[in-house]
Amino acid sequence: MNVRRSAAALAASAVLCVGAAPTALAAPSPSPAPVLPSGLYGKNDPTYDGVWRQSFALLAQHTVGLRPAEEAVAWLVGQQCAEGGFAAFRPDATAACDPKTMLDTNATAAAVQALKALGGQDAAVKKGVDWLKSVQNEDGGWAYAPGTPSDASSTSLVISALAVAGEKPADVKSKAGKSAYEGLLAFQLGCSAEPAADRGAFGYQPADGKLPANADATAAAALAALGKGAVVSAPSADTPAAALACPAGSADPAAAAQGAAGYLAEALKKDGHLTALTPGADQPTPDTGNTADAVIALAAAGHKQSAASALEWLKANSAAWSKDNPAALASLVLTAHATGTDPKAFGGTDLVAALNATGPAPQASGGTAQDEKKDDKKDEKDGASGDGKVWWIVGAGAAAGVGIGIMLSGRRKKNQL
Repeated sequence: MNVRRSAAALAASAVLCVGAAPTALAAPSPSPAPVLPSGLYGKNDPTYDGVWRQSFALLAQHTVGLRPAEEAVAWLVGQQCAEGGFAAFRPDATAACDPKTMLDTNATAAAVQALKALGGQDAAVKKGVDWLKSVQNEDGGWAYAPGTPSDASSTSLVISALAVAGEKPADVKSKAGKSAYEGLLAFQLGCSAEPAADRGAFGYQPADGKLPANADATAAAALAALGKGAVVSAPSADTPAAALACPAGSADPAAAAQGAAGYLAEALKKDGHLTALTPGADQPTPDTGNTADAVIALAAAGHKQSAASALEWLKANSAAWSKDNPAALASLVLTAHATGTDPKAFGGTDLVAALNATGPAPQASGGTAQDEKKDDKKDEKDGASGDGKVWWIVGAGAAAGVGIGIMLSGRRKKNQL
């Protein structure tokens, strides 16, 4: 799921301006890279993606039956603030969070998914969920930075986390009475959208009075509308994705998800992958991370064959992009899982070994389902002793002209294109 996110956008997040173009932002002053904790995955500066990449690394390991290293889990546990939210990275987790700590819905949603999957952290999951609910906007959606306008990617990530945690998104409502799904579906382009090829897509956020289609926001929204998180099992039924049915079922999340899947399938047909126009580039370039997200979304919607060419493209073209990048490697592991592909032989790469090599080695392979249940009960007992600390966009591609909102949710995308 969404492996991404740029420093300039983060600096501007507190004063989000929907119409501002990313190129208008001044580059931030360089700062010394923090000393990397021993339990953290990846060697790059974690300032803007520490919690995100750690969450997905642990989630991917768990998905393939590995038990993550205790120090890796402990690092992520310690990143949660007392009120339940997570910042992108806190270099000194022993210091209490204060009003200046920028809590992040994307990081929190990713951590909630990982915590729920690992088990034994019910109290921490609840704190994360409660915090996410507390920062829901009146329109039913969520922003990357609480207090700023909602965007489709952040709304999708939060909905996925809520669903994984056992919540019903349709019942999660803002103070104004708008449900999470109402907030999400407001970003879908319906049957009057032009060009017609954009119908069914989701836009990240309005820009200059328009809502441009955005493939990455669409992939995240498809998962959320289906009530699914980053971990998707390969579908038992497999049908081709279809274009958005008109009139659109605007109040039906399942119909919205299928419309989104139809858009993604069509977008992948041209080259077998998605593209993005990054700041400073003259031409769009392949967007590996968004392509992986699209494959997972199509599999979740029951359309694995519509993603077949993109899956093959990823096998042949993702090695350089994912090298030594735990978030990217985790995304590919989850892509393999969603399509029934062996992650240990993904285009000639053992994704699991490569992911493990970016941080502390996992403890051991997972046991039987019965063993896991025993372990979960033990973890729950341990978690009940008072340890309230807690240990994925979909971000959106940096398409030209979409505005600073995309850069906000796209800040973890460094090294992705």
